[in-house]
Amino acid sequence: MLGSGTVTVEVRAEGIAAGWVVARGCCVETSAGALLQTVEAAKSAAVAVKDSPDSLGRKAAVRNMLRHGSYKPTGRGKPASEYLLNAALDGEFPLINNLVDVNNLVSLETLLPISLVDLERAATTAFAVRWGRPGEAYVFNPSGQVLDLGDLLLLSKLPEDEPCASPIKDSQASKTHEGSRDVLAVLYAPAALRRAAEDGARRMAGLLAGSCGGAAEWGVLP
Repeated sequence: MLGSGTVTVEVRAEGIAAGWVVARGCCVETSAGALLQTVEAAKSAAVAVKDSPDSLGRKAAVRNMLRHGSYKPTGRGKPASEYLLNAALDGEFPLINNLVDVNNLVSLETLLPISLVDLERAATTAFAVRWGRPGEAYVFNPSGQVLDLGDLLLLSKLPEDEPCASPIKDSQASKTHEGSRDVLAVLYAPAALRRAAEDGARRMAGLLAGSCGGAAEWGVLP
């Protein structure tokens, strides 16, 4: 278990590594300037290497990471990083705001799914990465659609151990918004890609500090 200030994250899922970033004092606004240029460069790079052994191997490793129990990472259950890669390939990469755009940019660069949690909405500073249990679920969008979390890798809020995010979609209840200032990002990776999670967390901390005005700390577990 490691922490940043009063924020702690622990990994309770064997074979999983997790990069983490805590950024405080962020200012959410429309992406512009250098950040937009960096996004465009990342999109071009992703298209150029989409069929490379490294890219294909990492996609397969992330999918295999999520093959746990009854969970199958196919269809709408694919990791969010695959959605972002496909969006880049189709010319439909989303631009939301600087906070979310940094999240999506790093996910595209690393091909790792990343959860982004508003710490005020989460109303806790302690979290755990674990496998979902039968019957667990949460609403993931404003229309009320529900994600079944059984056997899915997820992030939970402690001490209640209540799920709040996952590599597929994050809970609507603790998502970031225009007024978000303090956030936690978690990069999910199989243990074999621990270095990628570490590099991604470092990269994300720098981008959040430079593009969102936040004071960021980062690390990797275990």
